[in-house]
Amino acid sequence: MQKNEYNCTKDTNHFVAKIRCSSKGYCFAVREKNKEDIYIKENLLNYAWNGDKVLVRIIKEGYRRRSPEGIVDCILERSNQILLSKVEIINNDVYAIPIDDRILSKIKLPKNDKKYTYNPENKNIVKVEIDRFPIAQDEGLGHVIQELQLNNSEDLDTDFVLSKSNIGKLGNDNNIESKKVEKRERIDLSNKNSYLFKSWNSDNSPMLPMIQIEEEKDGSTKLWIHTNNLAETVELNSKKSLEIFFNGFESLPLLNNWQNYLSESIRNISAFDMGKKKEAISLCLHLDSENEITKWSFHLTLVRCALIVRSDQTAALLSRKSKTRITSLLLKPIKEYIDDLDKILEISSSFRQRHLKGGKVEIPAPHNKIESLNEFFIHNPAEYSKGYFEPLNKEDCQTYLSPILHEANIVWFKHSNQYGLKSAGYISKGLDYINANEIIKYSEFVSDEIELNEDGNLTFNQILKLCDDDNKKRILHKLLINEFKENEVVLISKSSDNYESEKLFISPWTIPGYDFTNLMNQYCIFNMIINGKKSKKNNIQETNIMESNSWELANWDIFNSSTSKNIDTLFNKFVIDKLNDYKNKVSQYKSNMISIKKVRRAEKLIGNAYSGFILSVQSYGFFVEISELNVEGLVHVSSLNNDWYEYRSRQNLLIGRKSKKSYKVGDEIEVKIIKVDILKYQVDLELT
Repeated sequence: MQKNEYNCTKDTNHFVAKIRCSSKGYCFAVREKNKEDIYIKENLLNYAWNGDKVLVRIIKEGYRRRSPEGIVDCILERSNQILLSKVEIINNDVYAIPIDDRILSKIKLPKNDKKYTYNPENKNIVKVEIDRFPIAQDEGLGHVIQELQLNNSEDLDTDFVLSKSNIGKLGNDNNIESKKVEKRERIDLSNKNSYLFKSWNSDNSPMLPMIQIEEEKDGSTKLWIHTNNLAETVELNSKKSLEIFFNGFESLPLLNNWQNYLSESIRNISAFDMGKKKEAISLCLHLDSENEITKWSFHLTLVRCALIVRSDQTAALLSRKSKTRITSLLLKPIKEYIDDLDKILEISSSFRQRHLKGGKVEIPAPHNKIESLNEFFIHNPAEYSKGYFEPLNKEDCQTYLSPILHEANIVWFKHSNQYGLKSAGYISKGLDYINANEIIKYSEFVSDEIELNEDGNLTFNQILKLCDDDNKKRILHKLLINEFKENEVVLISKSSDNYESEKLFISPWTIPGYDFTNLMNQYCIFNMIINGKKSKKNNIQETNIMESNSWELANWDIFNSSTSKNIDTLFNKFVIDKLNDYKNKVSQYKSNMISIKKVRRAEKLIGNAYSGFILSVQSYGFFVEISELNVEGLVHVSSLNNDWYEYRSRQNLLIGRKSKKSYKVGDEIEVKIIKVDILKYQVDLELT
């Protein structure tokens, strides 16, 4: 090798993986593409922590259902720079002990951090910033940057849960700069009424698109979806911008407002304000008299918001007995818009019915009884990580926005895929059937008249219909949700294995103010509109490449090398992996935020007795939902001291050896709240 010359050689002995540890101390290196996980003994982790990206080498092949064993040779990327910890004194030295028992190291602190020594009465958890990760014989070093006293105070709960989910608060240094929108030729639709459906209550909730309707004399309809013009406003072509996005790929609800991944200045420029003319990136869907999509086209437009539609208005529209008489005080002020709104709601319902006939499933959102969590439970029309839909709900107008946006997002997948362009989206297999072995778990909830098909399966929708008790149906919904795996964002291209009929592909672009996935796809649409080649070289006749079926005429590459390079800066595996990591953190944060507020509620009711239903049964006890509070807690098997209870996994129950008393999913029982643990989001119950 000559000086300053390097060769890259592929090392076939190592695998890139992420460390996943359990609270019981078992650690695995999780590989991609459904490859088998590699078991890593604690002494072979080489100080890798849960969530770290590592290089792993297999040292023992798997056999007889045992995982292969490996060793971590290199830590590529650390997942934690801040640790939530308890401060303890060990042999006169001060240490931070992570409260996450999946992190198997302690961090040495300066002597003056002794003042933060953990006091169980105050629950004074601290945030510790890592100065040096442990390596070889050297201990990890860090220092306390904040103390969180959590006992009987909810003020610091958001800080605590964000930190526990490894999400930082985005400050001014994370703001992406906006760029001036150039004057371009746009279709001026500002003389038409466009409608913004909004249920979120916070002033700084994510920006939502607008819907515009044009009914034709022959019964056909033009349905316009106008999206906030962010692809033209946000600087996306620099590495500096991408590095800032890595700190936050998604907007997330806090208790009284939102943490947005885009700066306030960008949102102010791009938001659809009442009565103001704004630039938009739009999709026009042509519908026939049966509301079937016949063709589509993408455009740059100028639009105006005529009305922000609220949930009380959609409820009034959908509840009125006669469409000819307007008597509601809520509807009289918007009388001139009602025909348009009726048509939009009708189209949304038609789209949803077709989705359900195509095999998609609806599961209602869980009830919320904690006011501070309202924003968490309002339907999010940009949510595609679930494999099911939330039902249309007249009390939540954003549910009626979802079917329309769903179609718009499918359209971009079809359009980009036919042109061989990359897009970022979701592949969802959904869930068509429940196997007979799984049905046993739900037998308490459904009637005796179960007819399985020849494979021993029952359709998902059949199970939902066979439950006729409202309380049990609610719990059944909670259990069935667990059957769906969270969908991850994937990079979709013409070369992808994306023609399997059972898979549904969707490339979201309609709510770029919500997350980076939508923004990436909108950026590709924008580039196709302004930079896409409309004809072959020296060919005078142009093709409108933004129309459906135009790909049948276009047999050339749409983007030149410069545009393709800009697109590839975003659409690559590295960015997608980062994006999914952040989405997983946000999902964990939302779940934990809901859990801590439920535990806070239970904390005030210790000693009280309630009726509840058994949600799940494990060898160590069973989880009970207290319906009145919408709070879950654990009845530990050790508290069942009147007998020795055996766990039978096949029947999913605990049964007493002497008394034959059993506890199974769906049983209604009386329980008492005896203890809560804020740090673990845990409620302990006992039978009354």
